[in-house]
Amino acid sequence: MSERQDPIKVMVVDDHPMWRDAVARDLAESGFEVVATAGDGEQAVRRARAATPDVLVLDLNLPAKPGVQVCKELVGHNPALRVLVLSASGEHADVLEAVKSGATGYLLKSASTEELLDAVRRTAVGDPVFTPGLAGLVLGEYRRLASEPAPAQGADEPGAPRLTDRETEVLRLVAKGLSYKQIAERLVISHRTVQNHVQNTLGKLQLHNRVELVRYAIERGLDDE
Repeated sequence: MSERQDPIKVMVVDDHPMWRDAVARDLAESGFEVVATAGDGEQAVRRARAATPDVLVLDLNLPAKPGVQVCKELVGHNPALRVLVLSASGEHADVLEAVKSGATGYLLKSASTEELLDAVRRTAVGDPVFTPGLAGLVLGEYRRLASEPAPAQGADEPGAPRLTDRETEVLRLVAKGLSYKQIAERLVISHRTVQNHVQNTLGKLQLHNRVELVRYAIERGLDDE
C-alpha cells in the first residue's frame, strides 16, 4: 500500500506563541508543510479557509472564538479537513464536545513530540487518534447516545438507503472502534478503499462525520454482531 507522496499540509492554532512556534517547527523539521498558524479563533477560521490545510492542529482554549466553534465551522465548510485537537485539558466534557464538533482525534499536550508527529500522520489519513484512555470514553459516549431515543429512519422503512454488504461490514467495524488501518488489514483491502466505503456510506445515509456514522451503526446493533 503506497503512502502519499506530497507533504501533509498542516496548520497550527494555539494562543501561546512559544508553544505554537515550537509545534510548527517540530512539524516542519519532520517533513510536514506548515501552511499557516493562528493565535485566536477568528484568525484561525479566516486563515484555514485561505490556506486549506490537510490537518488542523487545534487548541480548544482560544480567544475570540472557542476551539470547538472553530472546528465546527471549518469542518462544516470543508468536510475533508482533519482536525487533531491538542489540548491541556483531559476533561471528558471537553473531549466529547471536540469530537461532536468534528474533530478526528484528541491528544493531550503532555504527549511527546514523536507521539504528536505520529498523531498528525494518522489524522491526515482519517484515523481517529486519542490519548490512551480517551478512545474508550468516546466509544462509551457513542453507546450512551445510541441508547437514547433518536428520530432516525429505520433500516426496514420504505426508501431507507441500501448499503452494500461490504459497506455494512466496514460500518460494523467502524462502530466497534477500529481505525481505518485496522479495518483495511482485517478485510485485506487498501486504506483508501476503506475511506471510499465510509464516504459512500456517509453520502447514502446523509450523515456528516464519523461520530454520526458510529451512532447510526450502534443504534442498529451493528457493533454487537
